Amino acid sequence: SAGEAEIKTAYRRLARKFGKIWIEYGALEVHECVGDDVKPGKLTSFPQAVKLKDDEVVVFSWITYASRQQRDRINKKVMADPRIAAMCKVEDMPFDGRRMIVGGFKSIVRM
Repeated sequence: SAGEAEIKTAYRRLARKFGKIWIEYGALEVHECVGDDVKPGKLTSFPQAVKLKDDEVVVFSWITYASRQQRDRINKKVMADPRIAAMCKVEDMPFDGRRMIVGGFKSIVRM
């Protein structure tokens, strides 16, 4: 729908701005992916985890760092950057940040 396309465009624009800041501080890669085949599950799924509404899509993102120490250092700097605060006004966000799932993961297999 036109509304969905506008939201994806707004999200992509915001994600690029955020990603540039993470890269500037030393992140290796920033990935932003929009759901293309994300179905509700019988027990659990991305749509269930975020209480997905009919007019929404799931976005899955990750950032890679050289190490956990680098991640912690970079994230601290990013969160203190005034550009982030300026972009994080709830009314301007193209998504409901209260439903974000955030965590740190350590790679155990990379091929």
